[in-house]
Amino acid sequence: MRTAILGAAVLAASAFAMPLSAQESADEKLAALGDSYQDYQLAQYGFVEGESGGTRQGDRLWSVTPQAERARAARYAQFLEQLSALEQEGLSDAATTDALVLRTLLESNIGDVRFAEWEMPFNSDSNFWSYLAGSRGFGSVEDYENYIGRMNDIPRYFAEHTANARAGLDRGFSVPRVTLEGRDVSIASYVVDDPEKSPFWRPFADMPESIPAEDRDRLKAAGRAAIRDSVTPAYADWLAFFRGEYMTRARTSLGASEFPEGADYYAQQIRQYTTLDLSAEEIHQIGLDEVARITAEMEKAKADAGFEGTLEEFITFLRTDPQFVADTPDELMGVAAYTAKRVDDKLGEYFGFLPRYRHGIRPVDPAIAPFYTAGRGGLEYCQINTHDLPSRPVYNIPALTMHECAPGHSFQAAIALEREAAPRFRRQTYFSGFGEGWGLYTEYLGNEMGIYRNPYERFGQLSYEMWRAARLVIDTGLHHYGWTREQAVDYLSSHTALSDREVGTEIDRYISWPGQALAYKLGEMTLRRLRAKAEAELGEDFDIRKFHDVVLSLGSVPLPALEERIDAFIADGGQGLPGVTYD
Repeated sequence: MRTAILGAAVLAASAFAMPLSAQESADEKLAALGDSYQDYQLAQYGFVEGESGGTRQGDRLWSVTPQAERARAARYAQFLEQLSALEQEGLSDAATTDALVLRTLLESNIGDVRFAEWEMPFNSDSNFWSYLAGSRGFGSVEDYENYIGRMNDIPRYFAEHTANARAGLDRGFSVPRVTLEGRDVSIASYVVDDPEKSPFWRPFADMPESIPAEDRDRLKAAGRAAIRDSVTPAYADWLAFFRGEYMTRARTSLGASEFPEGADYYAQQIRQYTTLDLSAEEIHQIGLDEVARITAEMEKAKADAGFEGTLEEFITFLRTDPQFVADTPDELMGVAAYTAKRVDDKLGEYFGFLPRYRHGIRPVDPAIAPFYTAGRGGLEYCQINTHDLPSRPVYNIPALTMHECAPGHSFQAAIALEREAAPRFRRQTYFSGFGEGWGLYTEYLGNEMGIYRNPYERFGQLSYEMWRAARLVIDTGLHHYGWTREQAVDYLSSHTALSDREVGTEIDRYISWPGQALAYKLGEMTLRRLRAKAEAELGEDFDIRKFHDVVLSLGSVPLPALEERIDAFIADGGQGLPGVTYD
């Protein structure tokens, strides 16, 4: 939207009097700044942008040296200075949201550099080495050549990460040792004696017929050589460092408060993941209040199930009764798939805009499944963890599928990508407070959509909600109040129906990834509060489809931007999206 419309005569007369930059509106200058930021990010991280706004990797990996990280921070500071100047010129409502998104991204990146986060380049949940191998065949010769280029760049990339991790060890900025037990198996699976046994070989084994015959043998030979000469030795070196140095020198303390500048670092992490200005003390109390509220809801679900014992006894029953355990991974995936199709049947009642993009459902990669979370959503596919079936009770799967697949993360990502009017830099932007808040909100929405078919599945949804509420207490307990791992395990175990395996995996995740776990519940509470406000003020004019469309049409934004948009939605009488029919 332009901030002013000038008559043709005035425009013509002024064109010779003003330099080009002065003729541009603040909105146009912001759009140009956003494009510059996007182009810089693509160049820095080696990605190529397609016509749809999606990105794919090029033939190299990015640099993670301290020099490269600090140079990026300096460039981000320049972007921030330009942005601050534009914000003084007056922006349209839409551009104001764009500016807030860009500011939040820049400040987050600069904050990471302040604390040299690259010196702790992994945690118990996420790392830099498990996601480099292709999972299936590529569509073109160029894609394969780029993949081979990235494989040959892995030794340099791993060496930089090793130097960074060693520097973190030297100053006490490391992943806590207790959370790393067994994680070396995720590295060892890449150290093979035959290139065709490597996970990196999968795209070559799955090479589509569209690849010309004259290129197939050449690409496979280059792939074997890259795996043999670059990939496998790099993983072997990293494995030796991980086992021989990192594990022995990693800190034995737990909380972020033990880091250099620990209190400031944790405050920055809270801000980064929640996009809210809340203290650790405030979040801890919010968590305690939510735990009490959800406990009362659990008591109702227990009564609906006809269980006459205590809530603790009911949770034990849910954890141990064999009726809740799938016999095979396919059976568990079948529960997820059936849930997804029942959701499809209801989407039109809750959303006016439905994305064209389609996602699949896959099991979590066996190489990381033993210590991975229950699932993860994504644009191309959502994942369900099928490792250790007794720890994955089927009554949790409907809520998990809602969160990770549709209308959760995969659905949300597709809509964000298809927002043709969105600035390029916002089409794949992700803020945990908004994204994880939406995922948890959709679990709650499953009650209204009729997805939970019995009291056990309803309790599974409540247990997952309690899981996220307990995180507020546990994360702040660990990183602000000095809790032990045993305190954290006991608190999560006693308040949810999560299996012992899931409890242990999750606590290690919170210990090693300060602040991230706070995003879910705080984001969901923001969404539910704003929806209740819109329902109350709009009355009969409130349409749930329009509300959801307006929320998702934003893409992923800081939570204050969501609040501003819903206030505008209320002010305009609850209008939905232009061009979408709401019959």
